[in-house]
Amino acid sequence: MAALDLLGRRWTMRILWELRQAPTGFRELQRRCERMSSSVLSTRIEELSAARLLTLDDDGYRLTRLGQDLVEALSPLDAWSRRWAEETGPATGGGSG
Repeated sequence: MAALDLLGRRWTMRILWELRQAPTGFRELQRRCERMSSSVLSTRIEELSAARLLTLDDDGYRLTRLGQDLVEALSPLDAWSRRWAEETGPATGGGSG
C-alpha cells in the first residue's frame, strides 16, 4: 500500500516517466513536467529519493536500479492505457501529471 500511496501522488508518475531514458537536471525536469512548482518538484524528488527510486549524480537526477525496475513493471499498464485511449477516443480527456 505504501508504494501505491507514493505512486498516486500528483506528478510522481510523470517524474518517473521523464527520467526513464536519461538523467535530467532539476530545471529541465521542471520544464518537462509542464513547469510544475519548484516546491512540489522538490517534495516529490525527496520522496522518490527516500524510497530509493531516484538519486542525484553529476548528470542530474536519475532512476536507481529499483526505479528502473518499477518503470519496467509499469510497462504493461502503459501499453494498456494506450490501447484504452485509442478505443475510447478523445472524449476520455486524458490529463497529465
